[in-house]
Amino acid sequence: MRTGPRNLITDVAGLIVGNAEDAGLRSGVTVLTAERPFTAAVHVMGGAPGTRETDLLAPDRLVQEVDALVLSGGSAFGLEAASGVAEGLRAAGRGFAVGEIRVPIVPGAILFDLLNGGEKRWSENPYPTLGRAALASAGREFAIGSAGAGYGAMTGNLKGGLGSASARLESGLTVGALVAVNALGSATVGEGRSFWAAPWEIGAEFGGLGAARAYPATAEPAPTKRLGEATTIAIVATDAMLTKAQAARMAVAAHDGMARALVPSHTPLDGDLVFAAATGARPLTDPLADTFALGHAAANCLARAIARAVFAATPMPGDLQPSWQSLR
Repeated sequence: MRTGPRNLITDVAGLIVGNAEDAGLRSGVTVLTAERPFTAAVHVMGGAPGTRETDLLAPDRLVQEVDALVLSGGSAFGLEAASGVAEGLRAAGRGFAVGEIRVPIVPGAILFDLLNGGEKRWSENPYPTLGRAALASAGREFAIGSAGAGYGAMTGNLKGGLGSASARLESGLTVGALVAVNALGSATVGEGRSFWAAPWEIGAEFGGLGAARAYPATAEPAPTKRLGEATTIAIVATDAMLTKAQAARMAVAAHDGMARALVPSHTPLDGDLVFAAATGARPLTDPLADTFALGHAAANCLARAIARAVFAATPMPGDLQPSWQSLR
């Protein structure tokens, strides 16, 4: 397993990602879309999720493909970011055909960043505009760290952010992850700079510090956020041809990566969620072996993407938490 050329989810051919942020609002939106509709699924393990149109991702639903997936700040207000994305897609002629009408299918998930120091007393919900701007900016290159849906994110001890990573498998399949990290837990071990995800690091993609010498195995962490304030929302993607059910299993496996990279994770106070996307460009050679490998790679990519999000977050005036980059 090795990284793709960008070490981003857009190493999965056909996928593009766009970010939009508002510095005063201290929040933002990230959109993943593709050249054509793609298969998608979702798995939720956190106790406080916020979602849009996730029911239609079940294998037995009429619509089998989506046009975009949206990650947004703003808590429940941020769900409207997907409306802006849908409007942009509709203007481009995209969407599920119902007679002469096309209805863009845009599931989304949100994180809570309403208490991060930004100006939240808006007169009109800003998230539809941010969603449409993120869609308009979509491309194969995009920023991580303090960007998009991770712009105002925080964790249990450090600034959160937007992260991404990719992997090329020996089978020729590609897997990628995209994540907005706003967790109750911590991505780093104790008071140090080493990441929980260090055993899965490729090269020095998040500092190359290696594993911490001592792990606080007996520690009993206390919640540092209140109910509904914490969430890690992610997308794992592949160029494999998967059914909705197979994509759902990849999302389930990817949650292992979240648990490897954030301690604790999947708490009652988090809304932890993973979407899975499959472009269908490459048929499976061995359905059993390939889906097994895809789940393992998705977990590894997500763990690495989480660490990269925190590693790349940049300090800004008014921060309520230090960034990893400011640690010594």
